[in-house]
Order: sequence, then C-alpha cells, then structure tokens
Amino acid sequence: MVGKSSFMNRYVNQRFTNMYRATIGTDFLSRTVTLEGDTVTLQIWDTAGTERFQSLGTALYRGAHCCMLVFDVTSTASFSALEEWRKEFLIQGEPQDPADFPFIVLGNKTDLSNREVSGKKALQWCEDIRAEYFEGSAKADLDVEKPFLRAAQSGLQQYKKHTLENTGHFQITCKQPRETRNACEC
Repeated sequence: MVGKSSFMNRYVNQRFTNMYRATIGTDFLSRTVTLEGDTVTLQIWDTAGTERFQSLGTALYRGAHCCMLVFDVTSTASFSALEEWRKEFLIQGEPQDPADFPFIVLGNKTDLSNREVSGKKALQWCEDIRAEYFEGSAKADLDVEKPFLRAAQSGLQQYKKHTLENTGHFQITCKQPRETRNACEC
C-alpha cells in the first residue's frame, strides 16, 4: 500500500488512521480552495492500485485536468509501477495534449527510515516525463497541502487553456426573451 487514501484523507479531512483497508474500485472526496481569485473545487478520485480495477479508469480519467501519481518511498516496486499508471492514464484519459498534460508525482511515507527510492532518482524521472515532484507523509502530516495546491493550479491552467482553445472565448448563454401576452409592455 502506497498510502493514496491516507494522503487524500489527510488533505481533505485532516485525519490519519492506522486502520488500513485497500481501496475497492474507487473513492471520491472534494475540497474547495481559492487560487488567485478563482474558486476551485478539487474532485479527488482515489483509484484502487490493483490491476483488476484498471478498467474503471476510462470513466474516471476522461475530463481530468491533472493527474497525481503516488508511490511509497520505501518501496522500489511502487515507484517502478508509476510509468505503467502514467501510460494507462494517457491511454484511457485521452487528454487533448498528452505532451502538455500536468502530472504531479508524490513520494509518500518520508517519515519512515527504510527508504528505497531516493529523492534524486524520483526527481530525475519526473524531469524526464515533465512532471512535478513532491514528497511528504500523510501519517506525520508533512507537506500534505503543497502537492494538492499545485495540482489545483495546474488543473486550473489546463482548464483555462483548453476552454479558450476550443471556443476562442468562454461560453455565455443567453435566454430568449419571454413573449408578452398583451399589447402592453410596461
């Protein structure tokens, strides 16, 4: 377990529990933040880390404006799996511009001493794929806010960029004027 659910719950609910249960399918939480005058509601989807639930990705990934990949810094295997998860997201999520889609990579469990993945190694991989890298600990409440706020900023930029690209403007909807029932329009 890499701690995706724990990190998400620490961020949204400011709680941590040692009672671990594997995510079955998906889980969902939201939190509203204000960024440079914009109110942004983060819809944070927690997907099961097991391959048998990968087919759920299409419905969840499509329409996302940012993707956060989480690994356990005490597990080389969890770090090695990130590339497959990233590829799966790009295939199923079908972002408009895959080369420019924002990924946030988060190394969790930095409070533990048996680290297997160095920050340098993770940072190098992130540079190679043009992702931003953060480290923290849900259990110790270390640097939990930063990756989510950066995801919100990146997602908002992505949303604004593609809204303008697709329409050339923000959509404004006008209603038809109501018909009057008599000749008087006062």
